[in-house]
Amino acid sequence: MSDAILSTFTSGEKEETVKSDKVLKAGFIGTGWIATTYAEEMDKFDDIKIVALSDLIPGKAEKFAERYGFTGVNFYPNGNAMIDAEDLDIVFVCTYNTQHAPCAIYALNHGVNVLLEKPFTVTLEEAVEIMRAEKASGKLLSIGFQPRMDENWRQVKKIVDSGELGKVYYIQTGGGRRRGIPNSTFIEKRTAGIGALGDIGCYSLDLVLKAVGYPKPLTATGYTSAYFGANPKYNNPADAARFNVDDFAAGFIRLEGDIILDFRISWAMNMDTPGDTIILGTEGGLRIPSTDCWNGSFPKPLKIYKEVAGEQLEYEVPMRRTPEGLFYRKIRSFADAVKYGGEPPVPSSEILYNQAIIDGLVKSAELGREVEIKIPEI
Repeated sequence: MSDAILSTFTSGEKEETVKSDKVLKAGFIGTGWIATTYAEEMDKFDDIKIVALSDLIPGKAEKFAERYGFTGVNFYPNGNAMIDAEDLDIVFVCTYNTQHAPCAIYALNHGVNVLLEKPFTVTLEEAVEIMRAEKASGKLLSIGFQPRMDENWRQVKKIVDSGELGKVYYIQTGGGRRRGIPNSTFIEKRTAGIGALGDIGCYSLDLVLKAVGYPKPLTATGYTSAYFGANPKYNNPADAARFNVDDFAAGFIRLEGDIILDFRISWAMNMDTPGDTIILGTEGGLRIPSTDCWNGSFPKPLKIYKEVAGEQLEYEVPMRRTPEGLFYRKIRSFADAVKYGGEPPVPSSEILYNQAIIDGLVKSAELGREVEIKIPEI
């Protein structure tokens, strides 16, 4: 690889924050764990004011406000009541998975821009309904994939787009944890809907799908299991008794453009990793080091494999630093899009395909056979 080509993967673009006097009025739907990652960034924004908080658990929103110093805010027992009573510009939907769709749809239908936490939804049908509400409202909807803001993640797409790999024909992705089963609302179908597949699997899917231009998924063959989460040997007895989602998932997906996607993800397994992510092309290959969660950067540099002048060579892409935190960038990019009429930083039109794959893998696992992925018109 020439120095000129390598430099395209190391020189970054300077990002400038746009200044404006407009202050966005914002509210939270849900004040649980994921909401804290937003709240911890709020003192960095002089153009976003938290005016309202809602949570189904009495007193939880009030404690949240006290913890993060949100003063002069109004409290509500649910998101609908908050949206009905407040004149909000944006809402952060930080509920458990099965409430993503109703909360996002209600907000969009009432003229509020939505930053919706991942995964997009539980089912493909829910994602379609949200997008129909988005289209009808004319408001912005962005999905909470903060890893996209990481400079090293962005390098993956730059490498693919540069043509350095040639035509991409095979992708292996996944990762996960040897032991890392969450608790709370993550482990029951009534609240989470899906387990590791949606929780961290959506991240690894987004990485590679974004890199190759989010081609349409055509078919899926899926497998899911729960040998660890439901076993008190590996999980505390109380959580094991209510565990009824997947703790491991795998699949084989055919994408438009004659690309094969080989996927596996884990909350728990008897292995350190199910493998690095690799992207194989006709002119080169890219290795992306596995992580246990995929919600941030990589532990080691990307590596490119090429044949040059008859020699099989390997090149490391230097690691890059992300100046601001990923959650800050996620919120900043969304707020700027709302204020200045820009495009959503993580558009639903892309994540629809991510959700279609997850949905296809779930249905295939239930049926025990390959399924065709059919995406309704929006």
